[in-house]
Amino acid sequence: MKHTLLILMLLLTFSSYSTTPPYRTRINVPNIKTLQAGILDEKYFLPIIELNGTQKIDIRFDEMSHDTHTYAYTILHCNADWTPSDLNSTEYIEGFTSAYINNSERSVNTNYLYTHYQFSLPNNEMTFKISGNYVVLIYEDNEKDKPLAQACFSIVEPKVSIGATVRSNTDIELNGRLQQLDFDVLLNGYYVRDPMTEIKTVVRQNNRTDNEQNNLSPNYVSASKLSYLNNKSLIFEGGNEYHNFDISSVYSAARGVDKIEFRNNHYEVFLLPDKIQGKKYIHDYDVNGKFLINNQEAFNNVDTEADYMYVNFTLQVDQVFFDGQLFLGGEFNYNLLDNNNRLDYDNATGFYRQTLLLKQGGYNYQYWFVPKGGKKATVQRVDGSFWETKNEYTIYVYHRGWGERYDRLVGVKSVQ
Repeated sequence: MKHTLLILMLLLTFSSYSTTPPYRTRINVPNIKTLQAGILDEKYFLPIIELNGTQKIDIRFDEMSHDTHTYAYTILHCNADWTPSDLNSTEYIEGFTSAYINNSERSVNTNYLYTHYQFSLPNNEMTFKISGNYVVLIYEDNEKDKPLAQACFSIVEPKVSIGATVRSNTDIELNGRLQQLDFDVLLNGYYVRDPMTEIKTVVRQNNRTDNEQNNLSPNYVSASKLSYLNNKSLIFEGGNEYHNFDISSVYSAARGVDKIEFRNNHYEVFLLPDKIQGKKYIHDYDVNGKFLINNQEAFNNVDTEADYMYVNFTLQVDQVFFDGQLFLGGEFNYNLLDNNNRLDYDNATGFYRQTLLLKQGGYNYQYWFVPKGGKKATVQRVDGSFWETKNEYTIYVYHRGWGERYDRLVGVKSVQ
């Protein structure tokens, strides 16, 4: 009964999703799971490749049945803010603008039946002419206007280099809750007529979009360098290290797991209960919100032999948060703040709870609090915020020259 209600809630949640720009990596229907956008044969890398390079963008997902489906995809070029650019597809794609997904494989020896789909870009059907942001729209039965899922990635033509540092000494405090990001954009002879109007920079912390910073102006401009120093917009909450759990084996309770039970023909995972820990920095090794699919008992292919499990999250609190809502944050939900990842308070037990259907592997997650009327999450309410925390900051530098119609991505840098 509990899982029937959960499925009904998922249907209501997904039916309310908006597929309008700005685009974000997300799933729009309940029968698609574990959408991943990365680099082929690389773990934990952001989906960013060089124009005309050797690496490929890897897109994969599961459809929760063994039924036959005909899926296809199309690609859109986007501006720096992930809205569609004004370009015609022939201006950014060489070859076909749409293609069918022909690589699929049914799950093997799993309690939850699913079919795994995968494709990579560029491929024999299409290659990219220009740099910038792109979104893949996945659809069925030629219904391009009803994407089942969408995956964002970027292609960079490295024209500039970026030097960046993260420090705890900010204009607000010293060695406290916050981190200051400073960076220089070294032009390396790349011609920019008017840096103040032609260059756009975007900064993300752990690939989050709720607290990303854009429309940044450099403090200092010279013929060879743009400097973004002591910028208050680049002061971020340090947060705390991510919680993590490992469900790659059904035979033992691994890290973060209290117990695993087999119920009604599926596995149910109960994570160790979390508590408010806002007063103490807890050093731990994490991957800044990412996840990895894995099954320790797999014989051949973890992508088709890893099972799906109901994972129960619980957070013990003294009282309910009346001034906002609590969400689970991480790459497993594409860092989105939506009802599917919102925790509900159980008055009887004094716990916040959420149950998610996840594929076997290792996961990072955080507790994100969003105040009423707000769109930006804070980690501080539950896990605290500390300057020592290791976060990954990614800097994107875009250039739209005078008279040009799109934002080139001319530099990317990640720093911790």
